[in-house]
Amino acid sequence: MQYFDALGRRKKSVARVRLTPGTGKRIANGNTIKNYLHRESLEMLVEQPLKAVGLSDKVDIKVNVYGGGLSGQAGAIRHGIARALLEYDEELRPELKTRGFLTRDPRMVERKKPGRPKARKRFQFSKR
Repeated sequence: MQYFDALGRRKKSVARVRLTPGTGKRIANGNTIKNYLHRESLEMLVEQPLKAVGLSDKVDIKVNVYGGGLSGQAGAIRHGIARALLEYDEELRPELKTRGFLTRDPRMVERKKPGRPKARKRFQFSKR
């Protein structure tokens, strides 16, 4: 059986995606995507690259994802699916590129600074 592997990342999450020609099954860590992500908005996020190229019901996707929270994991899955679609068909690149699915989101959590309770928050100021 032919398959296409790719890696997607977002924040601290890493998703290993395997795309195979099939009927539209979506599995993440042994569960369906719907059961794994819980939120419809995150499901829609994951489906975006497939809908953009019109392959929603023509490929099966199996994902192993770890690290971070659900939102970061959904972003990592989306990135991985877009990269796997490139392996599947290189001619999909312009469509995926213009919609920004191939760009790894560089935003990360800002580090905590010394003398402050969080990265930017300050302790309450009192003149006396």
